[in-house]
Parts: sequence; structure tokens; C-alpha cells
Amino acid sequence: MSTDTAESIQPPKGKPKWLRVKLPTGKKYTQLRGLVEKYDLNTICTSGSCPNMGECWGEGTATFMILGNICTRSCGFCGVQTGRPENVDWAEPEKVARSIKIMSIKHAVITSVDRDDLKDMGSIIWSETVKAIRRMNPETTLETLIPDFQGIERHLDRIIDVAPEVVSHNMETVKRLTREVRIQAKYERSLEVLRYLRANGANRTKSGIMLGLGEQEDEVIQTLKDLREANVDVVTIGQYLQPSKKHLPVKEFILPEQFRKYEAIGLEMGFRHVESGALVRSSYKAHKHIN
Repeated sequence: MSTDTAESIQPPKGKPKWLRVKLPTGKKYTQLRGLVEKYDLNTICTSGSCPNMGECWGEGTATFMILGNICTRSCGFCGVQTGRPENVDWAEPEKVARSIKIMSIKHAVITSVDRDDLKDMGSIIWSETVKAIRRMNPETTLETLIPDFQGIERHLDRIIDVAPEVVSHNMETVKRLTREVRIQAKYERSLEVLRYLRANGANRTKSGIMLGLGEQEDEVIQTLKDLREANVDVVTIGQYLQPSKKHLPVKEFILPEQFRKYEAIGLEMGFRHVESGALVRSSYKAHKHIN
């Protein structure tokens, strides 16, 4: 990734060839797609048109979003609708657990919108969802990709108490760009969330960042250093893609060799796993991150 040329900050024209993906295929994918459509199951894999859906489903991994599809925050990178969320569906934990059972998911990633409108920030539904999945799918391993819960410890404790195999919270970008990219979030608060989780009993912690928003190489490396200092175990690094014209533009398409460089740097720093590539998303190869 260049750091000193004018071209590096100009909006690029057209996606490069390494961002083109084949349509998912395979017996397992076809089977799961049929189940999702038949039972109207809500997975982020399908609603987010994830490029890795076929690969993940083939390995028995899927991602589910709880607490509705309207977020109280308005991040500049995210395609989720912003506004006044609907009432909490207290039957949702059982619905998600049933979906996982129907799909025979071996490793489930659970995520959610931010619910700053709720006194508990949604942490009770989070806790109940993990418990329901454990009851109905005792062999399924779990990753919880959580919001920051405004850094309130009693909400974070609810996640720690139900002991998912991995607790993840994404930094999304470097410190300098956080105010523009994440708006209502804070870089240091997210780091403190990850630090608190690890220090208070979380089995394994994980975070992710996107590239192509105008960050510089030294800023990415500093973010990786900050995550290691917070004792984060796993990091994912992927290419930001603009969800719509209303969202932040892509400033740069990062070269594959640059992603490989960041992977090597991260592993040298001591991360247990580093997933770094243009098509990498938060839950990419998530089933491997429990080991």
C-alpha cells in the first residue's frame, strides 16, 4: 500500500480482479440454502451477500444477527439501517437456536446491531441467546461478535458469564479515522472493551479491521500493536467495500501482497490467528479460531 502518492487517496475506478468471486456451489451449500429459504431463517451470510458464504457453509459455519435489523448508530461504513429499533423479541433466542439446529451448524457466529436505546444495551438478549443455543445445540461452538455496550462492565460481564468460545469486538479502522468511520464509537473504548474481556475470563478474544478507507501502513501496524497489548488473540483484516453511494467511498483497493505483509507482521507480533485478505470478513474461517 503506497503511503505518499496522490493516486493512493483518489477513489479507485472499478473493482480489481482479486475481488471477483465465483458463485457459491457444492452439496452442503445447496442443502443449507434450501433450508434457509424453506424455514425463512435469518442469516447475515445471505442478507449481507457475504463472498465467503459457500466456503463457510461448506465447513458448517454460519452467522446470525439478533436484536433486529435497525441500528441506533450511523457508522459511515455500514449498510445496516439506522433509526428507531423495533421492540425486543424475547422469543428470538429460541428462534436462533432452532435455526442453528435445523441447519446443523457446527460453529455459529452471533452478532447484533447496537441497541443504545435499551437500558441493558441488549446484553440480556445476548446472554439468553447463547444459553438457548447451548441447550438446543450442545455440540455447537460459538463466537459472539458484540457491540461495545458503551463499555459498561456489567453488560460485558453477561457475555463473559455465558462463556462463548470466542468473544469478538471489531475496531473496524485505525485511530485517526475512527470518528469519521464509526461516529458514535471510540477507539480507546473499544480497546478497553477487548482488554476487559480478556482480563476477566473471556476464553478467547478477537477483533477486525477494514482497509481502503485512507489509512496508512504505520497506522495499521499501530492498531495491530494496540490489539496485542490488549491481549487480543485473533485478528481479521479485510478490504472495505462501499455498501451504497451514501456511505464512505473506497479510497484504495489494497494489493494482495500488502494483505500478506500484514498477516506476517501480525503473526510475528504473537496473534494466535491472523486472517488477512481482500475478501476476509469478521467471521471468515471463524471455526478455526477456537483452537
